[in-house]
Amino acid sequence: MFQHTIAAISTALQDGAISIIRLSGDEAISIVQSIFSKNILDAKSHTIHYGFILDDNKQPVDEVLVSIFRSPKTYTREDIVEINCHGGTFITRKILSIVLSHGAMLAKPGEFTQRAFYHGRIDLSQAEAVQDMIEASNDTAANMAIRGIRGSIKKLLQPLIDDLMEIIANIEVNIDYPEYDDVAQLTTHDLLPKTNEWLTKIDTILNRVQTGQLLKKGIDTVIIGKPNVGKSSLLNALLEEDKAIVTDIAGTTRDIVEGQIHIGSIQLNLIDTAGIRDAKDKIEQIGIEKSQEKLKQAKLVLLVFDGSKPLDEEDKKLLELTNDKMRLIIYNKEDLSQNTDKEGIWISAQNNDIHSLIEALENMYQNDLLKEEPLLSNERQIGLLNQAKQDMIRAKEAMENFIEPDLIEIDIQMAHDHLKEILGEVHREDLLDTLFSKFCLGK
Repeated sequence: MFQHTIAAISTALQDGAISIIRLSGDEAISIVQSIFSKNILDAKSHTIHYGFILDDNKQPVDEVLVSIFRSPKTYTREDIVEINCHGGTFITRKILSIVLSHGAMLAKPGEFTQRAFYHGRIDLSQAEAVQDMIEASNDTAANMAIRGIRGSIKKLLQPLIDDLMEIIANIEVNIDYPEYDDVAQLTTHDLLPKTNEWLTKIDTILNRVQTGQLLKKGIDTVIIGKPNVGKSSLLNALLEEDKAIVTDIAGTTRDIVEGQIHIGSIQLNLIDTAGIRDAKDKIEQIGIEKSQEKLKQAKLVLLVFDGSKPLDEEDKKLLELTNDKMRLIIYNKEDLSQNTDKEGIWISAQNNDIHSLIEALENMYQNDLLKEEPLLSNERQIGLLNQAKQDMIRAKEAMENFIEPDLIEIDIQMAHDHLKEILGEVHREDLLDTLFSKFCLGK
């Protein structure tokens, strides 16, 4: 399928202790042999060899370790050679140049993983999980990626695929060897119950889609409140740095200030907003409009009140405004308050006393989100899953109208193909080229 041996730098191209140049293909070992000081043509798989990379004049270029991996027990199921050289950018590029001059072709982004997919080493969902692992910015995203690499998506979808095949088989058998006297009997007795059960299963998966996206990308969290209640102080305390300007002047924050924190293995994408109030200043009004827009998009709201003062009408409006949101009600300035009996989370942001808020956030997410069930968080996979659901809804409607089973089978087959497309078992070449082009070089 692949005629050329490919090569690329598989480590970050920057000065460091070690760099790796990776080759994959039928000629990987022979190409490296032609530039290496030791004989590796008969070397056993999964062995490491010490020597020197040589230039065209047989002069040493660098002292290296060469790792040999023979097919099929490799990442691509082709012969793979990795040259571990010193990590300077100049010497790394020079060795790659020598490798290319001896017959290897520069790998395209994602081509190593693409070859692994085409050779049946991994399915498409596992290939996407490889990229997710590279891009992971928190423990949870990394854990989701490793589950994907281990095949969790296929394990999740295979029962749905098997159920569809059973429904299709029932239709095919009944067409060839009629068990029921009429279409209504077949539909009512066999097809509809199985279809309803299938739709319930897929809804369960789709209901957890948002959870998967939150875990992967982080939870967009806005800090909302009137001016001068301590929103910026809270942001600084959470980030453990002075990122937002803090003064006694109401309305200091006029633009969005952002940062990220990790609560356990959950990432919160924090957004400090301008204080929401009736403002006459035009610039402050623009900031307030931005705050309201961020509030609409937020998955979690930290609603901050001044605990040293009673709630006023503007505070009550904010309570009403955020009533349909997942939120935590926070009373700041605990150190200045005479009455801390109000129900909510009491903190003193200026004194960095926010342990009660951290505890509440940990309790809020650790128990609900971090289940061991496989989760879909990839837009391509989610889109195909939704298409499969719509296919089966059309099939169900046809069943309820007692349409001929062989016509119903068309929609069921489409649902089956959409699920198989998630795994790459049914695919379009242009889609695969686009997907793998997003990978980094050397992977």
